[in-house]
Amino acid sequence: MTQAREPLTDPVAMRALAHPARLAILNRLQVEGPATATEVAEVVGITPSAASYHLRMLAKYGFAEDAPPRGDGRERMWRGSSEKMSITREPEDRPEVRAAKDLLIKAVRDQAADEAARALSALDREPRHWRDASVFSRTILLVGAEELQEINRRIDELLAPYRITARDRAEAPADARVAEAQVNLFPRAVRRPHGLPRDA
Repeated sequence: MTQAREPLTDPVAMRALAHPARLAILNRLQVEGPATATEVAEVVGITPSAASYHLRMLAKYGFAEDAPPRGDGRERMWRGSSEKMSITREPEDRPEVRAAKDLLIKAVRDQAADEAARALSALDREPRHWRDASVFSRTILLVGAEELQEINRRIDELLAPYRITARDRAEAPADARVAEAQVNLFPRAVRRPHGLPRDA
C-alpha cells in the first residue's frame, strides 16, 4: 500500500529529484517494478554508471531503495519508495524552498505533458476499445474553494484502487495496461488585459 509522505520541503532533495533522468528512472521503477542500474539505463538512454549514480542520489533522499536480490544476488536491485510524493507550495516558504518546489513541479509537469503528447500522437494506432477509453479533455468550472477540494478528494478516492503501486496485477483485467490520469485543479489567475496595440 502506498504511504502518504510529508510534503517535500528540503530544497536539496527537490532539486535532486527534478533532474529529468531521475524522474524517468523513478517512473520506470514505479511502473515496472525493481530493476538494476543497467535495466533502467536502457529505458532512460544513459550509461549504466550514470544510472547507478542517479539511483544512489534517489536513494540518498528517500525516493528509491534497495530491493530484494534475484538470481545469484550479484546485481544490486532497486525499487521506488512506497511513499506517495507530495509537493505543496505554501505562502511561508523560504525563497530557496519556493524555487526548488517550482523547479520540481515544472519538471513533473513537463514529463506529464510529454507523456500525454506521446499518447496523443500514437492514438490512431491503438485498438478501437483503447481509443474509445482515452480522454483528453479540459473543463472550465465555477466552484468555491471547498468544492474544489471536495472534487480533488473524490477524484483521488476514485483513482486510489487503480494506482500501479497499490493494485495487485494478478487481480487486474487480462487486457490491463499502464495508463495515466493527469489531474490539474486550480483557480484561474486573473488575466490582465494586454490593451490595444499602438499605431506605429
